[in-house]
Amino acid sequence: MKKYISINSYIVLLTCIFIGCKKTNTGGAVSGPDTTTIKPQVDPPVAGTIGFFLGDWEPRTYTPPASFTNTTVPAAAGVTVTIDRSNVLTKIPRSFAGNNSNLWMSQIVTESALMDHITTLHPHVIRFPGGSISDVFFWNADPNTPPADAPANLVQANGTTTAAGFWYGKNSADWTFSVENFYKLLQQSGNQGMITINYGYARYGKSNNPVAAAAHLAADWVRHDNGRTKYWEIGNENFGDWEAGYRINTADNKDAQPEYLTGQLYGQHFKIFADSMRKAAQQIGKTIYIGAVMSESAPQAWWTNTAKNWNSGLTTGAGNSPDFYIVHNYYTPYNLNSNADVVLNSALTVTTEMMNYVKQTITTAGLNIKPVILGEWNIFSTGSKQQVSHINGLHAVLVLGETLKKNFGMTARWDLANGWSNGDDHGMFNNGDEPDGVPKWNPRPAFYHMYYFQKLVGDRLVSAASTNTDILCYASSYTSGETGAILVSKAADTKTVEIKIDNFKKGARFIWYTLTGGGDNGEFSRKVIINGAGTNFAAGGPANYKTVSANAASTSNGIRVVLPAKSSVFLVVEKP
Repeated sequence: MKKYISINSYIVLLTCIFIGCKKTNTGGAVSGPDTTTIKPQVDPPVAGTIGFFLGDWEPRTYTPPASFTNTTVPAAAGVTVTIDRSNVLTKIPRSFAGNNSNLWMSQIVTESALMDHITTLHPHVIRFPGGSISDVFFWNADPNTPPADAPANLVQANGTTTAAGFWYGKNSADWTFSVENFYKLLQQSGNQGMITINYGYARYGKSNNPVAAAAHLAADWVRHDNGRTKYWEIGNENFGDWEAGYRINTADNKDAQPEYLTGQLYGQHFKIFADSMRKAAQQIGKTIYIGAVMSESAPQAWWTNTAKNWNSGLTTGAGNSPDFYIVHNYYTPYNLNSNADVVLNSALTVTTEMMNYVKQTITTAGLNIKPVILGEWNIFSTGSKQQVSHINGLHAVLVLGETLKKNFGMTARWDLANGWSNGDDHGMFNNGDEPDGVPKWNPRPAFYHMYYFQKLVGDRLVSAASTNTDILCYASSYTSGETGAILVSKAADTKTVEIKIDNFKKGARFIWYTLTGGGDNGEFSRKVIINGAGTNFAAGGPANYKTVSANAASTSNGIRVVLPAKSSVFLVVEKP
Protein backbone atom coordinates (compact mmCIF):
# COMPACT_ATOMS: atom_id res chain seq x y z
CA MET A 1 0.00 0.00 0.00
CA LYS A 2 1.32 3.43 -0.93
CA LYS A 3 1.72 6.10 1.73
CA TYR A 4 1.36 9.84 1.05
CA ILE A 5 2.74 12.81 3.00
CA SER A 6 1.31 16.30 3.26
CA ILE A 7 2.77 19.21 1.30
CA ASN A 8 4.07 20.74 4.56
CA SER A 9 5.89 17.51 5.47
CA TYR A 10 7.33 17.40 1.94
CA ILE A 11 8.72 20.93 2.32
CA VAL A 12 10.31 20.00 5.66
CA LEU A 13 11.85 16.89 4.10
CA LEU A 14 13.39 18.91 1.23
CA THR A 15 14.74 21.45 3.72
CA CYS A 16 16.43 18.68 5.68
CA ILE A 17 17.97 17.27 2.52
CA PHE A 18 19.46 20.56 1.35
CA ILE A 19 20.40 22.38 4.61
CA GLY A 20 20.16 19.68 7.31
CA CYS A 21 17.83 19.36 10.29
CA LYS A 22 19.13 20.32 13.72
CA LYS A 23 18.68 17.77 16.49
CA THR A 24 18.68 19.05 20.03
CA ASN A 25 20.45 17.15 22.84
CA THR A 26 17.47 16.98 25.16
CA GLY A 27 16.53 13.35 24.59
CA GLY A 28 13.59 13.99 22.24
CA ALA A 29 13.61 12.27 18.83
CA VAL A 30 13.88 14.54 15.77
CA SER A 31 14.04 13.14 12.25
CA GLY A 32 16.87 13.93 9.87
CA PRO A 33 20.66 14.07 10.15
CA ASP A 34 22.14 14.94 13.57
CA THR A 35 23.97 18.25 13.16
CA THR A 36 24.18 19.09 16.85
CA THR A 37 27.06 21.48 17.42
CA ILE A 38 29.53 19.91 19.82
CA LYS A 39 32.06 22.31 21.25
CA PRO A 40 35.38 20.47 21.51
CA GLN A 41 37.25 20.02 24.74
CA VAL A 42 40.29 22.20 25.36
CA ASP A 43 42.58 21.25 28.21
CA PRO A 44 43.45 24.19 30.46
CA PRO A 45 47.05 24.92 31.43
CA VAL A 46 48.26 22.62 34.20
CA ALA A 47 47.60 24.28 37.55
CA GLY A 48 50.74 25.12 39.48
CA THR A 49 49.32 23.33 42.52
CA ILE A 50 49.12 20.09 40.50
CA GLY A 51 52.27 20.37 38.40
CA PHE A 52 54.31 17.17 38.00
CA PHE A 53 51.61 15.05 39.63
CA LEU A 54 50.10 14.98 36.14
CA GLY A 55 53.35 13.59 34.77
CA ASP A 56 52.02 10.02 34.69
CA TRP A 57 48.51 10.97 33.54
CA GLU A 58 46.92 8.41 31.25
CA PRO A 59 43.76 8.50 29.11
CA ARG A 60 41.02 6.24 30.38
CA THR A 61 38.85 3.85 28.42
CA TYR A 62 35.46 3.06 29.90
CA THR A 63 34.69 -0.61 30.47
CA PRO A 64 30.96 -1.44 30.68
CA PRO A 65 29.85 -3.53 33.67
CA ALA A 66 29.74 -7.28 33.16
CA SER A 67 26.12 -7.38 34.29
CA PHE A 68 23.34 -4.85 34.57
CA THR A 69 19.69 -4.65 35.49
CA ASN A 70 17.35 -2.66 33.26
CA THR A 71 15.59 -0.06 35.35
CA THR A 72 12.72 2.34 34.80
CA VAL A 73 13.63 6.03 34.60
CA PRO A 74 11.53 8.36 36.83
CA ALA A 75 9.05 10.44 34.85
CA ALA A 76 10.08 13.78 36.39
CA ALA A 77 12.77 15.30 38.57
CA GLY A 78 12.87 18.06 41.16
CA VAL A 79 16.60 18.74 40.78
CA THR A 80 18.58 19.38 37.62
CA VAL A 81 22.31 18.91 37.19
CA THR A 82 23.78 20.44 34.04
CA ILE A 83 27.15 19.18 32.84
CA ASP A 84 29.21 20.97 30.21
CA ARG A 85 31.48 18.31 28.80
CA SER A 86 33.47 20.85 26.79
CA ASN A 87 34.47 22.83 29.88
CA VAL A 88 37.51 20.94 31.17
CA LEU A 89 38.53 22.03 34.67
CA THR A 90 41.62 19.84 34.84
CA LYS A 91 43.06 16.58 33.77
CA ILE A 92 42.68 14.17 36.70
CA PRO A 93 45.98 13.14 38.33
CA ARG A 94 46.24 9.43 39.01
CA SER A 95 47.38 10.28 42.54
CA PHE A 96 44.08 11.92 43.51
CA ALA A 97 42.96 9.13 45.88
CA GLY A 98 46.04 7.76 47.66
CA ASN A 99 46.18 6.17 51.10
CA ASN A 100 48.43 5.75 54.13
CA SER A 101 50.02 2.62 55.51
CA ASN A 102 51.54 2.49 59.00
CA LEU A 103 53.94 0.39 61.04
CA TRP A 104 51.43 -1.36 63.31
CA MET A 105 49.06 -2.94 60.80
CA SER A 106 51.04 -6.17 60.14
CA GLN A 107 53.39 -7.10 57.34
CA ILE A 108 50.40 -6.70 54.95
CA VAL A 109 51.78 -8.84 52.11
CA THR A 110 51.09 -11.92 54.24
CA GLU A 111 47.40 -10.94 54.52
CA SER A 112 45.71 -12.22 51.36
CA ALA A 113 42.27 -10.69 52.00
CA LEU A 114 43.75 -7.25 52.68
CA MET A 115 46.06 -7.46 49.67
CA ASP A 116 43.12 -8.30 47.42
CA HIS A 117 41.19 -5.24 48.62
CA ILE A 118 44.19 -2.90 48.25
CA THR A 119 44.95 -4.24 44.78
CA THR A 120 41.32 -3.81 43.75
CA LEU A 121 41.06 -0.31 45.22
CA HIS A 122 44.36 0.70 43.59
CA PRO A 123 45.01 4.00 45.40
CA HIS A 124 47.99 4.55 43.08
CA VAL A 125 50.09 6.08 45.91
CA ILE A 126 50.60 4.57 49.37
CA ARG A 127 52.46 6.64 51.96
CA PHE A 128 54.99 5.03 54.31
CA PRO A 129 55.95 4.57 57.15
CA GLY A 130 53.13 6.66 58.64
CA GLY A 131 52.61 9.96 60.40
CA SER A 132 54.38 11.01 63.58
CA ILE A 133 56.04 7.62 63.74
CA SER A 134 58.18 8.73 60.78
CA ASP A 135 60.19 11.03 63.05
CA VAL A 136 61.27 8.10 65.25
CA PHE A 137 61.83 5.60 62.42
CA PHE A 138 65.22 4.30 61.35
CA TRP A 139 64.64 2.68 58.00
CA ASN A 140 67.83 0.57 57.82
CA ALA A 141 68.14 -0.49 61.47
CA ASP A 142 67.60 -3.86 63.06
CA PRO A 143 65.13 -4.09 65.98
CA ASN A 144 66.34 -2.28 69.10
CA THR A 145 69.48 -1.12 67.33
CA PRO A 146 69.20 2.65 66.85
CA PRO A 147 72.16 4.74 65.66
CA ALA A 148 74.80 5.29 68.33
CA ASP A 149 74.02 9.02 68.44
CA ALA A 150 70.27 8.55 69.03
CA PRO A 151 69.25 9.36 72.64
CA ALA A 152 67.56 6.84 74.90
CA ASN A 153 64.92 9.40 75.86
CA LEU A 154 63.14 12.21 74.05
CA VAL A 155 61.90 15.51 75.46
CA GLN A 156 58.13 15.99 75.44
CA ALA A 157 56.33 19.29 74.88
CA ASN A 158 55.88 19.80 78.66
CA GLY A 159 59.60 19.32 79.31
CA THR A 160 59.44 15.78 80.70
CA THR A 161 61.38 12.96 79.10
CA THR A 162 60.14 9.54 78.06
CA ALA A 163 61.70 6.51 76.41
CA ALA A 164 62.36 7.28 72.76
CA GLY A 165 60.35 4.33 71.45
CA PHE A 166 62.15 4.12 68.13
CA TRP A 167 60.87 1.95 65.27
CA TYR A 168 63.04 -0.07 62.91
CA GLY A 169 62.80 -0.80 59.19
CA LYS A 170 64.33 -4.28 59.44
CA ASN A 171 61.83 -5.55 61.99
CA SER A 172 60.26 -8.68 60.49
CA ALA A 173 57.83 -9.40 63.37
CA ASP A 174 54.31 -10.15 62.15
CA TRP A 175 52.71 -7.19 63.99
CA THR A 176 54.79 -4.50 62.25
CA PHE A 177 55.67 -3.56 58.67
CA SER A 178 59.22 -3.73 57.32
CA VAL A 179 60.73 -1.58 54.60
CA GLU A 180 61.23 -4.52 52.26
CA ASN A 181 57.63 -5.67 52.68
CA PHE A 182 56.51 -2.13 51.88
CA TYR A 183 58.27 -2.47 48.54
CA LYS A 184 56.65 -5.88 48.05
CA LEU A 185 53.23 -4.32 48.79
CA LEU A 186 53.76 -1.77 46.04
CA GLN A 187 55.01 -4.32 43.55
CA GLN A 188 52.27 -6.86 44.20
CA SER A 189 49.41 -4.32 44.25
CA GLY A 190 50.60 -2.23 41.31
CA ASN A 191 50.90 0.98 43.33
CA GLN A 192 53.74 3.41 43.98
CA GLY A 193 54.96 4.90 47.24
CA MET A 194 55.54 8.19 48.97
CA ILE A 195 58.17 8.02 51.72
CA THR A 196 58.29 10.26 54.78
CA ILE A 197 61.85 10.45 56.07
CA ASN A 198 62.92 10.99 59.68
CA TYR A 199 63.43 14.73 60.20
CA GLY A 200 63.21 14.54 64.00
CA TYR A 201 66.65 12.84 64.08
CA ALA A 202 68.16 16.13 62.82
CA ARG A 203 66.96 17.71 66.06
CA TYR A 204 67.47 15.10 68.78
CA GLY A 205 70.60 13.44 67.37
CA LYS A 206 73.65 13.74 69.62
CA SER A 207 76.40 13.78 66.98
CA ASN A 208 78.53 16.84 66.22
CA ASN A 209 76.36 17.58 63.18
CA PRO A 210 72.94 15.94 63.65
CA VAL A 211 71.45 17.62 60.57
CA ALA A 212 74.14 16.18 58.32
CA ALA A 213 73.72 12.75 59.96
CA ALA A 214 69.95 12.75 59.39
CA ALA A 215 70.31 14.04 55.82
CA HIS A 216 72.88 11.33 55.09
CA LEU A 217 70.49 8.67 56.43
CA ALA A 218 67.79 10.02 54.11
CA ALA A 219 70.15 10.04 51.12
CA ASP A 220 71.11 6.43 51.83
CA TRP A 221 67.42 5.52 51.61
CA VAL A 222 67.18 7.27 48.24
CA ARG A 223 70.10 5.16 47.01
CA HIS A 224 68.60 1.96 48.42
CA ASP A 225 65.22 2.82 46.89
CA ASN A 226 66.92 3.09 43.48
CA GLY A 227 64.16 4.99 41.72
CA ARG A 228 61.23 2.94 42.95
CA THR A 229 59.81 6.00 44.72
CA LYS A 230 59.34 9.44 43.15
CA TYR A 231 57.77 11.32 46.05
CA TRP A 232 59.57 12.03 49.34
CA GLU A 233 58.72 14.33 52.22
CA ILE A 234 60.92 15.70 55.00
CA GLY A 235 59.21 14.98 58.32
CA ASN A 236 55.60 14.93 59.45
CA GLU A 237 53.62 17.76 61.10
CA ASN A 238 56.85 19.11 62.57
CA PHE A 239 55.13 22.33 63.64
CA GLY A 240 53.20 20.27 66.22
CA ASP A 241 54.26 19.99 69.85
CA TRP A 242 53.42 16.26 69.66
CA GLU A 243 56.20 15.59 67.16
CA ALA A 244 59.62 14.15 68.05
CA GLY A 245 62.14 16.97 67.73
CA TYR A 246 59.71 19.79 68.51
CA ARG A 247 61.60 20.28 71.80
CA ILE A 248 65.08 18.95 72.49
CA ASN A 249 67.55 18.66 75.33
CA THR A 250 70.04 21.40 74.40
CA ALA A 251 72.65 19.82 76.68
CA ASP A 252 72.80 16.88 74.23
CA ASN A 253 72.86 19.06 71.11
CA LYS A 254 76.25 19.93 69.59
CA ASP A 255 75.38 22.36 66.79
CA ALA A 256 73.72 25.13 68.83
CA GLN A 257 70.12 24.40 67.87
CA PRO A 258 67.39 26.10 69.92
CA GLU A 259 65.28 24.17 72.42
CA TYR A 260 62.11 24.64 70.34
CA LEU A 261 61.87 24.06 66.63
CA THR A 262 60.89 26.96 64.36
CA GLY A 263 59.62 27.02 60.81
CA GLN A 264 62.68 28.93 59.67
CA LEU A 265 65.04 26.37 61.17
CA TYR A 266 63.08 23.54 59.56
CA GLY A 267 63.28 25.40 56.24
CA GLN A 268 67.05 25.78 56.55
CA HIS A 269 67.40 22.12 57.43
CA PHE A 270 65.10 21.20 54.54
CA LYS A 271 67.61 22.59 52.07
CA ILE A 272 70.36 20.45 53.57
CA PHE A 273 68.21 17.31 53.37
CA ALA A 274 67.06 18.09 49.84
CA ASP A 275 70.61 18.76 48.64
CA SER A 276 71.85 15.39 49.98
CA MET A 277 68.87 13.46 48.63
CA ARG A 278 69.01 15.07 45.18
CA LYS A 279 72.71 14.32 44.88
CA ALA A 280 71.99 10.71 45.80
CA ALA A 281 69.26 10.52 43.15
CA GLN A 282 71.57 12.06 40.57
CA GLN A 283 74.27 9.50 41.39
CA ILE A 284 71.91 6.66 40.53
CA GLY A 285 70.34 8.45 37.55
CA LYS A 286 66.85 8.86 39.04
CA THR A 287 64.44 11.77 39.44
CA ILE A 288 62.75 12.42 42.78
CA TYR A 289 60.49 15.14 44.17
CA ILE A 290 60.88 16.35 47.75
CA GLY A 291 58.08 17.98 49.76
CA ALA A 292 58.08 20.31 52.78
CA VAL A 293 55.65 20.27 55.70
CA MET A 294 53.28 23.26 55.74
CA SER A 295 50.51 24.28 58.14
CA GLU A 296 47.10 24.10 56.47
CA SER A 297 45.21 26.96 58.14
CA ALA A 298 45.59 30.43 59.57
CA PRO A 299 47.14 30.58 63.07
CA GLN A 300 44.84 30.41 66.08
CA ALA A 301 45.40 32.24 69.36
CA TRP A 302 45.91 29.03 71.33
CA TRP A 303 48.63 27.66 69.04
CA THR A 304 52.27 27.50 70.13
CA ASN A 305 54.64 30.12 68.78
CA THR A 306 56.23 27.43 66.64
CA ALA A 307 52.90 26.67 64.96
CA LYS A 308 51.83 30.32 64.65
CA ASN A 309 54.95 31.30 62.76
CA TRP A 310 55.56 28.04 60.93
CA ASN A 311 54.61 28.96 57.38
CA SER A 312 56.31 32.35 57.32
CA GLY A 313 59.43 30.79 58.80
CA LEU A 314 59.35 27.83 56.42
CA THR A 315 59.11 29.98 53.31
CA THR A 316 61.91 32.24 54.56
CA GLY A 317 64.21 29.36 55.47
CA ALA A 318 63.52 27.03 52.52
CA GLY A 319 62.85 29.56 49.77
CA ASN A 320 61.98 27.85 46.49
CA SER A 321 63.83 24.65 47.45
CA PRO A 322 60.73 22.42 48.05
CA ASP A 323 59.35 20.65 45.00
CA PHE A 324 55.93 20.49 46.66
CA TYR A 325 54.12 21.27 49.90
CA ILE A 326 52.30 18.87 52.20
CA VAL A 327 49.28 19.71 54.35
CA HIS A 328 47.12 17.49 56.58
CA ASN A 329 43.51 18.02 57.57
CA TYR A 330 40.97 16.15 59.70
CA TYR A 331 38.16 18.47 58.68
CA THR A 332 35.66 18.38 61.56
CA PRO A 333 35.97 20.01 65.02
CA TYR A 334 38.43 18.07 67.17
CA ASN A 335 36.96 15.32 69.37
CA LEU A 336 33.36 16.58 69.12
CA ASN A 337 30.30 14.42 68.53
CA SER A 338 29.43 16.20 65.27
CA ASN A 339 26.26 15.31 63.39
CA ALA A 340 26.11 14.17 59.76
CA ASP A 341 25.48 17.65 58.35
CA VAL A 342 28.59 19.04 60.06
CA VAL A 343 30.67 16.16 58.76
CA LEU A 344 29.49 16.48 55.16
CA ASN A 345 29.60 20.28 54.96
CA SER A 346 33.16 20.34 56.26
CA ALA A 347 34.39 18.71 53.05
CA LEU A 348 33.14 21.70 51.06
CA THR A 349 34.22 24.62 53.23
CA VAL A 350 37.49 23.34 54.66
CA THR A 351 38.94 22.18 51.33
CA THR A 352 38.42 25.62 49.79
CA GLU A 353 39.79 27.46 52.83
CA MET A 354 42.84 25.20 52.95
CA MET A 355 43.93 25.70 49.35
CA ASN A 356 43.28 29.43 49.51
CA TYR A 357 45.45 29.73 52.62
CA VAL A 358 48.34 27.69 51.21
CA LYS A 359 48.41 29.71 47.98
CA GLN A 360 48.25 32.93 49.98
CA THR A 361 51.19 31.77 52.11
CA ILE A 362 53.30 31.05 49.05
CA THR A 363 52.47 34.23 47.14
CA THR A 364 52.87 36.46 50.21
CA ALA A 365 56.40 35.08 50.56
CA GLY A 366 57.08 35.98 46.93
CA LEU A 367 57.73 32.35 45.99
CA ASN A 368 56.67 30.25 43.03
CA ILE A 369 53.46 28.28 43.28
CA LYS A 370 54.39 24.63 43.66
CA PRO A 371 52.26 21.46 43.78
CA VAL A 372 50.23 20.98 46.97
CA ILE A 373 49.18 17.62 48.38
CA LEU A 374 46.82 16.58 51.16
CA GLY A 375 49.07 13.94 52.71
CA GLU A 376 46.66 12.91 55.48
CA TRP A 377 42.91 13.46 55.75
CA ASN A 378 39.92 12.07 57.58
CA ILE A 379 37.49 13.38 60.22
CA PHE A 380 38.02 14.08 63.93
CA SER A 381 34.37 13.45 64.91
CA THR A 382 33.99 11.00 67.79
CA GLY A 383 31.34 9.46 70.03
CA SER A 384 28.86 8.05 67.48
CA LYS A 385 31.12 5.84 65.36
CA GLN A 386 31.27 8.56 62.73
CA GLN A 387 34.69 7.48 61.48
CA VAL A 388 33.56 3.96 60.50
CA SER A 389 30.24 5.07 59.04
CA HIS A 390 28.53 5.41 55.68
CA ILE A 391 28.52 9.18 56.32
CA ASN A 392 32.31 9.15 56.41
CA GLY A 393 32.15 7.34 53.09
CA LEU A 394 30.08 10.18 51.66
CA HIS A 395 32.55 12.64 53.18
CA ALA A 396 35.33 10.77 51.35
CA VAL A 397 33.53 11.23 48.02
CA LEU A 398 33.15 14.95 48.71
CA VAL A 399 36.81 15.33 49.69
CA LEU A 400 37.98 13.60 46.51
CA GLY A 401 35.67 15.72 44.37
CA GLU A 402 36.52 19.00 46.08
CA THR A 403 40.28 18.43 46.06
CA LEU A 404 40.09 17.76 42.33
CA LYS A 405 38.14 20.99 41.84
CA LYS A 406 40.68 22.91 43.94
CA ASN A 407 43.64 21.45 42.02
CA PHE A 408 45.42 19.40 44.68
CA GLY A 409 48.12 17.28 43.10
CA MET A 410 47.53 14.32 45.36
CA THR A 411 45.61 13.17 48.43
CA ALA A 412 46.36 10.29 50.81
CA ARG A 413 43.62 9.21 53.20
CA TRP A 414 44.57 8.28 56.76
CA ASP A 415 44.71 5.29 56.84
CA LEU A 416 44.44 1.65 55.73
CA ALA A 417 44.03 0.20 59.23
CA ASN A 418 44.20 1.57 62.76
CA GLY A 419 42.42 0.57 66.01
CA TRP A 420 38.74 0.16 66.90
CA SER A 421 38.56 2.51 69.92
CA ASN A 422 34.77 2.09 70.13
CA GLY A 423 34.33 3.21 66.54
CA ASP A 424 36.69 6.18 66.63
CA ASP A 425 38.79 4.38 64.06
CA HIS A 426 40.27 6.03 60.96
CA GLY A 427 41.09 2.66 59.40
CA MET A 428 39.58 1.78 56.05
CA PHE A 429 39.73 -1.88 57.11
CA ASN A 430 39.05 -3.67 60.38
CA ASN A 431 42.43 -4.83 61.68
CA GLY A 432 40.82 -7.59 63.71
CA ASP A 433 39.66 -5.76 66.84
CA GLU A 434 36.18 -4.69 65.69
CA PRO A 435 33.41 -6.29 67.79
CA ASP A 436 30.12 -7.93 66.72
CA GLY A 437 31.74 -10.75 64.76
CA VAL A 438 33.05 -8.53 61.99
CA PRO A 439 35.85 -10.43 60.18
CA LYS A 440 39.41 -9.17 60.04
CA TRP A 441 40.17 -6.89 57.09
CA ASN A 442 36.46 -6.32 56.46
CA PRO A 443 36.22 -3.03 54.52
CA ARG A 444 34.51 -0.02 56.09
CA PRO A 445 31.96 2.03 54.09
CA ALA A 446 34.60 4.56 52.92
CA PHE A 447 36.29 1.77 50.98
CA TYR A 448 33.23 1.14 48.80
CA HIS A 449 32.60 4.83 48.11
CA MET A 450 36.25 5.37 47.13
CA TYR A 451 36.31 2.17 45.07
CA TYR A 452 33.36 3.26 42.93
CA PHE A 453 34.72 6.80 42.63
CA GLN A 454 38.00 5.50 41.22
CA LYS A 455 36.25 2.87 39.10
CA LEU A 456 33.84 5.26 37.37
CA VAL A 457 35.64 8.61 37.17
CA GLY A 458 37.09 9.55 33.79
CA ASP A 459 40.39 11.22 33.02
CA ARG A 460 39.23 14.85 32.85
CA LEU A 461 37.13 16.78 35.36
CA VAL A 462 34.46 18.86 33.63
CA SER A 463 32.08 21.49 34.94
CA ALA A 464 28.75 20.63 36.57
CA ALA A 465 26.09 22.79 38.21
CA SER A 466 23.17 21.73 40.39
CA THR A 467 19.90 23.55 41.07
CA ASN A 468 19.94 22.23 44.67
CA THR A 469 22.80 22.92 47.09
CA ASP A 470 22.17 19.56 48.80
CA ILE A 471 23.00 17.71 45.58
CA LEU A 472 26.66 17.81 44.55
CA CYS A 473 28.00 16.58 41.23
CA TYR A 474 31.55 15.84 40.10
CA ALA A 475 31.47 15.24 36.36
CA SER A 476 34.18 13.77 34.19
CA SER A 477 34.87 12.67 30.65
CA TYR A 478 36.63 9.62 29.30
CA THR A 479 39.03 9.86 26.38
CA SER A 480 37.10 6.88 25.00
CA GLY A 481 34.05 9.14 24.68
CA GLU A 482 31.75 8.58 27.67
CA THR A 483 30.67 11.08 30.35
CA GLY A 484 30.62 10.29 34.07
CA ALA A 485 28.71 11.88 36.93
CA ILE A 486 29.36 11.29 40.62
CA LEU A 487 26.46 12.55 42.72
CA VAL A 488 26.25 13.06 46.48
CA SER A 489 23.05 13.89 48.31
CA LYS A 490 23.38 15.70 51.63
CA ALA A 491 19.59 15.96 51.80
CA ALA A 492 17.47 14.42 54.54
CA ASP A 493 14.90 13.17 52.02
CA THR A 494 14.81 11.45 48.64
CA LYS A 495 15.55 13.56 45.57
CA THR A 496 15.06 12.75 41.91
CA VAL A 497 17.76 14.30 39.76
CA GLU A 498 17.80 14.92 36.01
CA ILE A 499 21.19 15.14 34.32
CA LYS A 500 21.58 17.27 31.22
CA ILE A 501 24.85 17.14 29.33
CA ASP A 502 25.85 19.93 26.96
CA ASN A 503 28.34 19.37 24.14
CA PHE A 504 27.88 15.62 24.21
CA LYS A 505 26.16 13.14 21.91
CA LYS A 506 24.82 10.58 24.31
CA GLY A 507 24.61 6.92 23.55
CA ALA A 508 21.66 4.63 24.01
CA ARG A 509 22.30 3.68 27.66
CA PHE A 510 23.45 4.97 31.00
CA ILE A 511 24.45 2.87 34.00
CA TRP A 512 24.75 3.68 37.70
CA TYR A 513 25.36 2.40 41.20
CA THR A 514 23.56 3.80 44.24
CA LEU A 515 25.22 3.59 47.68
CA THR A 516 23.17 4.09 50.82
CA GLY A 517 23.57 3.38 54.53
CA GLY A 518 21.74 0.71 56.50
CA GLY A 519 19.23 0.97 59.32
CA ASP A 520 21.74 0.57 62.15
CA ASN A 521 23.36 3.16 64.44
CA GLY A 522 21.11 6.13 63.66
CA GLU A 523 22.48 8.47 61.00
CA PHE A 524 25.93 6.85 61.24
CA SER A 525 25.27 3.39 59.82
CA ARG A 526 28.29 1.09 59.79
CA LYS A 527 26.93 -0.55 56.63
CA VAL A 528 26.75 0.37 52.97
CA ILE A 529 24.17 -1.01 50.52
CA ILE A 530 25.03 -1.03 46.80
CA ASN A 531 22.12 -1.28 44.36
CA GLY A 532 20.22 -3.19 47.02
CA ALA A 533 23.09 -5.58 47.86
CA GLY A 534 24.28 -5.50 51.47
CA THR A 535 26.06 -7.57 54.08
CA ASN A 536 25.06 -10.08 56.72
CA PHE A 537 27.75 -8.76 59.05
CA ALA A 538 27.21 -5.93 61.51
CA ALA A 539 29.33 -3.62 59.34
CA GLY A 540 30.72 -3.21 55.85
CA GLY A 541 29.23 -3.90 52.44
CA PRO A 542 28.50 -6.72 50.02
CA ALA A 543 31.22 -9.34 49.60
CA ASN A 544 30.61 -9.32 45.83
CA TYR A 545 31.20 -5.56 45.47
CA LYS A 546 33.32 -6.15 42.36
CA THR A 547 30.45 -7.83 40.51
CA VAL A 548 27.32 -6.10 41.84
CA SER A 549 24.95 -5.66 38.91
CA ALA A 550 24.73 -2.08 37.64
CA ASN A 551 21.42 -0.33 37.15
CA ALA A 552 20.88 0.57 33.50
CA ALA A 553 18.33 2.52 31.48
CA SER A 554 17.79 3.94 28.03
CA THR A 555 18.74 7.59 27.53
CA SER A 556 15.86 8.10 25.10
CA ASN A 557 13.50 9.34 27.81
CA GLY A 558 16.07 11.46 29.61
CA ILE A 559 18.73 10.76 32.21
CA ARG A 560 17.13 10.73 35.64
CA VAL A 561 18.03 8.90 38.86
CA VAL A 562 16.70 8.69 42.38
CA LEU A 563 19.04 9.72 45.21
CA PRO A 564 17.88 8.49 48.61
CA ALA A 565 18.64 10.63 51.63
CA LYS A 566 22.38 10.87 52.37
CA SER A 567 23.51 8.73 49.43
CA SER A 568 25.91 8.66 46.53
CA VAL A 569 25.42 7.68 42.89
CA PHE A 570 28.18 6.78 40.44
CA LEU A 571 26.91 7.06 36.86
CA VAL A 572 28.26 6.81 33.31
CA VAL A 573 26.45 7.85 30.14
CA GLU A 574 27.71 5.77 27.24
CA LYS A 575 28.75 7.14 23.88
CA PRO A 576 26.78 6.48 20.66
